[in-house]
Amino acid sequence: KSRRPFHTANKISVEAEQKIVEARIKEPAVGAFKTRKMMINEGWTDAPSVSTFNAVFKRNGLITKEASEAAQHIVRFQKENPNEMWQMDFKGDFLLQDKTRCYPLSIIDDCSRYCLCGDAKDNMKLISVRESLVKTFKTYGLPYSILCDNGTPWGSSQSTSITRFEVWMMELGILTVHIRAQHPQTQGKVERFNGSYKRERLKFYTPKDMVDAQLCREEYRHFYNEIRPHCSLKYEVPARVYTPSTREYFENIPIWEYPDDNICRKVKSTGYITFNSQGYYLSEGLADKTVAFVPTEQDGVYNIVFRQFRVAKLNLKTNTIISRRVYLLNDDPRIKV
Repeated sequence: KSRRPFHTANKISVEAEQKIVEARIKEPAVGAFKTRKMMINEGWTDAPSVSTFNAVFKRNGLITKEASEAAQHIVRFQKENPNEMWQMDFKGDFLLQDKTRCYPLSIIDDCSRYCLCGDAKDNMKLISVRESLVKTFKTYGLPYSILCDNGTPWGSSQSTSITRFEVWMMELGILTVHIRAQHPQTQGKVERFNGSYKRERLKFYTPKDMVDAQLCREEYRHFYNEIRPHCSLKYEVPARVYTPSTREYFENIPIWEYPDDNICRKVKSTGYITFNSQGYYLSEGLADKTVAFVPTEQDGVYNIVFRQFRVAKLNLKTNTIISRRVYLLNDDPRIKV
């Protein structure tokens, strides 16, 4: 006869197992830790251990080989406080049922993982991104910096250019930080959000049209912020960690007053500026903006300053503009990317 015991003291009930199976089927891309935490948050007071959840998943054929191989320990880096840095990116576009393409825009708070914006867009142009950012700024306030890649509309394929997006951010007092080329892991949090959205929603359903796509994005943003636990937050939800910024968004950009000892010049529509009767190309993104020339400790070298940001350096000995990259003049929070 079988040596199997008649009774197993720690075996969960059929009802409990069915409850776990139903939760897994509802969110098939969410792991055991998070599924258990969500069920506890919903009121299950005697939930079994995580290993039991995994065992239930396994014996019911609810763990794929792909998911098993992907599970590994990772090291995380993050800002200490909400709104110190936001991460922003477009997820790869995808085809809707009506044959139009959707470009999902995602903005994630680096500290809390809170999704501040999850819009479905029909393009990746600056005017469209600006619309989403203004809405986000009005709701949550302004961050101190925004991390993004080098693609459109916030980046530039030319290292000698400063984009209109960066200029707008500087006018709001926000530092734009770009990742190094071919290093998407620097934007790990927003990349992870995009990947989770793909695995947990797009894998199972393709929106009908742009209206449906926006509804799906809003539903997932609520799920991601309010319900789905995060390992990096010790299985807390982002909504309980994030707090809005105290820096308010303002519609009208205030005039910037440079110190009296600064040498000020207006950038031409072509992106050129004139200094000591010599023309230099700076950036079309700064067209019609006023910049200042501030001497450095190095002989013949000036910082070119726009508001509280250094945007480039001018070397009079070589008659060249060098080091085109945006930095805060004081307390630059830039991370090494």
